[in-house]
Amino acid sequence: MTDLLLDPWFYAAAVPAVILVGLSKGGFGGAVGFVGVPLMALVISPVQAAAILLPILILMDVVSLWTWRGVFDRTILWQMLPGSIIGIGIGWLMASVVTADNVRFIVGAIAFIFVARWIYTSLRHGADHKTEPNGAAGAFWGSIAGFTSFVAHVGGPPFQVYTLPLRMDPKVLTGTSVIFFAVTNAIKLVPYFALGQFDTANLTASLALMPLAPLATLAGAWLVRRMRPEIFYPFTYATVAIVALKLLYDGVVDFM
Repeated sequence: MTDLLLDPWFYAAAVPAVILVGLSKGGFGGAVGFVGVPLMALVISPVQAAAILLPILILMDVVSLWTWRGVFDRTILWQMLPGSIIGIGIGWLMASVVTADNVRFIVGAIAFIFVARWIYTSLRHGADHKTEPNGAAGAFWGSIAGFTSFVAHVGGPPFQVYTLPLRMDPKVLTGTSVIFFAVTNAIKLVPYFALGQFDTANLTASLALMPLAPLATLAGAWLVRRMRPEIFYPFTYATVAIVALKLLYDGVVDFM
């Protein structure tokens, strides 16, 4: 591990990864936080990257919970969190079977179809068209988000598939996502410990990167608070589209 902490390539990949994840955690860029594991996987294994990032994600969650305190939609959380717990359990059971690349491809396909559907709906009904909350849909997408978050820290796109069409106030949407993923990440600690991912080497690397976490998260929150809905939603859908294409590309490359 000493070699890793002294390796400039590790920091060249890990520092931008933590900053981008922090901006996403603060609410800016939505699903773009998925790049954390792939960026770090350029220099270390994806499994080790996910293990190093999880404690950092939890610190970001703490900062985000304080930043967005009192701003959330209780109904959405009641609909989605039970499903998330189920999804984490399924991910734990399938940890030795399903790879992170498999999950990225599936999430990429879902996100791509989701954005294509949004474009079609916007052209037909207008960009302000919104759907109503649905308990069954919330539970389903919550379980998908929990599963993909456990396997590859890619829970953002499935969460947004359900929540973005609801057209909530950007601050409420961000505050709700903060609580959802704070609970999800906290629950993930148990299976990650059980799978032996938190050894001294990984925790030391997490500690070295942690000072960046609160700064990047607060910067993301600062940007979201200053974005109008007519800018926030197209921007967020655009980031989901970019994420979808990147995930599909990674999945195809892995398959080939």
